[in-house]
Amino acid sequence: MRSATIYRYSVPMDAGVILRNQRLKTRDGLLIHLVDGALQGWGEIAPLPQFSLETLEQAQAVAIANAECWTSGRDELDESLPSVAFGFSCAVAELQQRLPQQADYRKAPLCTGDPDELFDMLSALPGEKVAKVKVGLYEAVRDGMVVNVLLEAMPDLTLRLDANRSWTRSKADGFAKYVNPALRGRIAFLEEPCKTREESRDFAKETGIAIAWDESVRESGFVVQAEPGLAAIVIKPTLTGSLARCQQLIEQAHAAGLVAVISSSIESSLGLTQLARMAAWLTPNTVPGLDTLDLMQAQVVRSWPQSPLTLLAAEQLDVVWHRV
Repeated sequence: MRSATIYRYSVPMDAGVILRNQRLKTRDGLLIHLVDGALQGWGEIAPLPQFSLETLEQAQAVAIANAECWTSGRDELDESLPSVAFGFSCAVAELQQRLPQQADYRKAPLCTGDPDELFDMLSALPGEKVAKVKVGLYEAVRDGMVVNVLLEAMPDLTLRLDANRSWTRSKADGFAKYVNPALRGRIAFLEEPCKTREESRDFAKETGIAIAWDESVRESGFVVQAEPGLAAIVIKPTLTGSLARCQQLIEQAHAAGLVAVISSSIESSLGLTQLARMAAWLTPNTVPGLDTLDLMQAQVVRSWPQSPLTLLAAEQLDVVWHRV
């Protein structure tokens, strides 16, 4: 006998969280809970404002339609909206015990705030020291100087950079100018530095700084293939689609000799723990990009190890839809 419940959550964010020049005050999303006899599974459906094509309201409508379909015994679900496809596929995979329990809770920490505290935090990282820096929010020259200081100060540090296509080619060159050529090899990759893929390719060729595709991965007609200067693809499942689609992209990347990085779209703690399980399963040799929980003021249903944040139980969330 199948039953399903859809919950809605709203978690306050830290005041400083800005997405594409817009402040994100709360993180809002849905949780889907599927039950089939003694088996159950959870999934998170949380379109990210400014990044997802669908709104939460659109996702909710499709999620309800899928839940009605699933509880009626039919498994042909609507996967047209990436956030819904991902959340439902995780819930079904959990229920069918296809999503391994082992998780990779390593995270490439996001470098922000006071430099002295930053150095202390990075020095304390166990094992491979990989961190992330968001660039493109300020002046490109400033970004270049910050990256250069970090790499110079910590010889065992590798950085992942993310520009979100924010630079013109001249600004990207301005950034590179302030990064010592001898240190550029420790930039694992710079995600989508320029407004077009062609400009990003030229940037990589002329500066020797490796790039990664992020937004490009989700564009129609994108094909995973090896290219000069390309080191990785970044997969954000909430923005990409079903578990099967993400697995396909990862396998294609590995076949092409590229790194595949599973990355957060600021999901709740429940979604983040599932991403950590995906990372341990599908990208075991790569540190995932999951350092977003500290941007939120509470956890939801499942806790991240050692997080001090309050955990909201399912009973504390609003029920959007339920069928037994």
